[in-house]
Amino acid sequence: MKASLLFAAIFALATPSMAQDAPAQPNRFLVAQPAAAERFEIKGMLVERHGSGPRALILVPGLSSGGWVWQQMVRDFAPTNTVYVVTLPGFDGRPTVSGDPFDNARDALAELIASRKLVKPVVVGHSIGATLAYALAQEVPDRLGGVVGIDGLPVFPRTEDLTLEQRAAMSDGVRKQMSGLAGPAFAAQQQQYMRSIGMTDIGKADDAAKLSARSDPQAVGAYAGAVMARDLRPGMAKVAVPVLVLAPYYAPDAPYLGNISMQDKVAYYRALMGETPKLEVEAIDKARHFPMIDQPEAVSEAVRRFLKRL
Repeated sequence: MKASLLFAAIFALATPSMAQDAPAQPNRFLVAQPAAAERFEIKGMLVERHGSGPRALILVPGLSSGGWVWQQMVRDFAPTNTVYVVTLPGFDGRPTVSGDPFDNARDALAELIASRKLVKPVVVGHSIGATLAYALAQEVPDRLGGVVGIDGLPVFPRTEDLTLEQRAAMSDGVRKQMSGLAGPAFAAQQQQYMRSIGMTDIGKADDAAKLSARSDPQAVGAYAGAVMARDLRPGMAKVAVPVLVLAPYYAPDAPYLGNISMQDKVAYYRALMGETPKLEVEAIDKARHFPMIDQPEAVSEAVRRFLKRL
């Protein structure tokens, strides 16, 4: 199997796409953004609360993303749940904080649960946000009610067989690579990433790229490097809560991935979850790396089914 498109995108210094730009229009992710009932910060992490239902959901976006990626999830779940949408330091215009970004974000999520006295919240993480959710479940296994990982794993795909030295070198390379991007170069990289890896709809991809380009390139590199340096698989056996992994699949991309089938991808993701005791892996068809944007109804329905089983 060839390296995943996601893997390739992070390591390639992208150049502007040759495709024509979508017609100018208001950014759909900002136009449709639900208004938060409350906003506050924890350790530099922005938290926006929606709804006031009995079950708490914590939505953690992925690399260079802000809370705007969760707008449909908020509309679907805030009427019956309390939904906390977080934005990590360094992303979406947020200032960075000192220290290891991954450890800081994990600790901020733990403090959110403790300070708000949340009872068995379900953490829904996308990409690196999912990796953070697994780390949190290992750190405070008795505090969570469940974890949903959307195209995110405890080890970065195609790096599972690397040695510690190789992993460290790759992590350092990503940090250095991203630190060389700024301004238009970073915006162009984000546009190509969103168009080729992120979403199936070019218009949405361009709108998302304009927002993800508000992130700090060095922070993006620091988070990506921190995740690549880690392999959380050994600790997955102690994650006692139920875990659902959603694996997006987009058939037109299959030829670039060694003609991997949907069943093969589900099996690969399942293998990378290590010895997770209560694990489900489900495919989301016709979706790239942001299935909650490509197929929002399918993602919300999968999460609803998961919540009913808790």
